[in-house]
Amino acid sequence: MKKIAIAAATGNIGSSVARQTASHGATPLLLGQNLKRLDDLNISGGFSMVADISNTEQVIAATEGAEALFWLVPPVLNKPGLNEWYQKVTDAGVAAVNQNKIKRVVLVSSLGASTSPNLGTVSYCGEMEVAFDKLDANVLALRPGYFMENFILQAKDILEKGTFTFPYDSEHDIPFVSTDDIAEVATRYLLDETWAGHWKLNLMGPENITLTQAASRLSARIAKPVKYVKQSGEEVKAQLNSWGLSARVQQELMDLFFALGDPNGAYATPRTIEASTATTFEQFLERKLLPLL
Repeated sequence: MKKIAIAAATGNIGSSVARQTASHGATPLLLGQNLKRLDDLNISGGFSMVADISNTEQVIAATEGAEALFWLVPPVLNKPGLNEWYQKVTDAGVAAVNQNKIKRVVLVSSLGASTSPNLGTVSYCGEMEVAFDKLDANVLALRPGYFMENFILQAKDILEKGTFTFPYDSEHDIPFVSTDDIAEVATRYLLDETWAGHWKLNLMGPENITLTQAASRLSARIAKPVKYVKQSGEEVKAQLNSWGLSARVQQELMDLFFALGDPNGAYATPRTIEASTATTFEQFLERKLLPLL
């Protein structure tokens, strides 16, 4: 029976990968720091492996015997700097693949991943890809667009105020993608033993939509007006500061928002058939957001 190690197994993507791999008869090794949260996933045939994924020794121990590895960097912000966090997680994953001779790796990277500086975590994802591409293992880097699930964080404001906010221009067309679709693609390649090499695969949802269009579709679906309100740079900085983030992390996030909002940047990536995923914005609303409203 295939053993598949899954980083950040309690997250949106990791938990979905765990359930899908288990449903296909594989044995998921569920990596995370909280044993109760791992056990509460209740994954049939899964094994909870308590490990800090930035700790090389713990990751090597937790992934022993794994045939495939699902790897991503969780969005942890309470660090001195995100660059160092990404580097530690990357180093731990690379070491585990080398030590345990893991055959296949599926990474969650970012659309527009680049080693160019000053793109925040987009740049760090590019550096992660470079590190894993030096391995003998077969490596697929998934490059998703903007998660539809980011709307869930604003469910209360949508319900009570009829607004949602992002730091992007209202007419900036964004390739929104469901995390469920990312997990489906990841699972397919984790289980498939026939592919080889180092690949990059963009995941861009079924279409690009603007935030004006998102507001219109939300309004139609919940039968009440919903308006998009763009956050100014000053408002974003004030919000990040209120969270107690270090000055460096604040700047890294501002760099990320600028990169994603650039009309000629990451989200200007040409759309191909292979980049399209199935879940529409309306289906996401029906399945995940509207039950919260």
